[in-house]
Amino acid sequence: MPNSYLAPKGTPVTLLEYEHGGSTLIAEAFGEGDHTFLLLHGIGMGRSVYLDVVQRLKGRVIALDLPGFGEAPEPTRTLTMERHADLVAAYLRHVDAGPVVVIGHSMGSQIAAELAARHPSLVEGVILAGPTVDKAARNVGSQARYLLTDLVGERPLVIWRGAREYLRGGPHLIRKIRATIVHEPEDAFARIDCPVLVLRGEDDPLAPMSWCRAIIDAIPGADLQIIPDHGHGTLISDSAPAARMIQRFADAL
Repeated sequence: MPNSYLAPKGTPVTLLEYEHGGSTLIAEAFGEGDHTFLLLHGIGMGRSVYLDVVQRLKGRVIALDLPGFGEAPEPTRTLTMERHADLVAAYLRHVDAGPVVVIGHSMGSQIAAELAARHPSLVEGVILAGPTVDKAARNVGSQARYLLTDLVGERPLVIWRGAREYLRGGPHLIRKIRATIVHEPEDAFARIDCPVLVLRGEDDPLAPMSWCRAIIDAIPGADLQIIPDHGHGTLISDSAPAARMIQRFADAL
């Protein structure tokens, strides 16, 4: 049975291990409100690292461990970003979640874009937080270098939680990183037909300003917000500024 990591004490929570097409995700759902927020984590992470941000949101929260991350078992083969999106869509239909506000962080932003492009009826808005992978740096070396640069100035909480989850990510982490790098999210961006908010930490090397501007140019009406004095882990610790921007975006839908 999955553990509850995110629901405030005393809050009813639903935990589900959902299998579809040979892959399994873990979902933790709690809260209520006008919107349902769906949280998709980054590479090497899991839902547990986002405690700070989800408890600041006003609405229902569904946070996932994607296959091979967090508590979710390793899939028989590494999923592409498109297959991740299709799995998440099957889960949303299974639980009849209705249109959701998708919060995709890092790798999760790529899956969020695919979900909105491939399954538009399930999505009412998209937040791309620290979006990857910069078109100009699609190789393992560049991404590893950017990640190390980000960690140098990151808060200890982010480093500790990230290290724990990377270890849980299993022996196939490099294969999973390659799956993010070969993905071309700009193809999905061009097909998104709902409101989009791009969030970038001011000091985030994995989501350079040039890439974020390219994203908003590719998605008509998309908005870009910069969070001062934050890096790539802006949703993991000291997430109050990001949570305010996400809530404001959702309330305007």
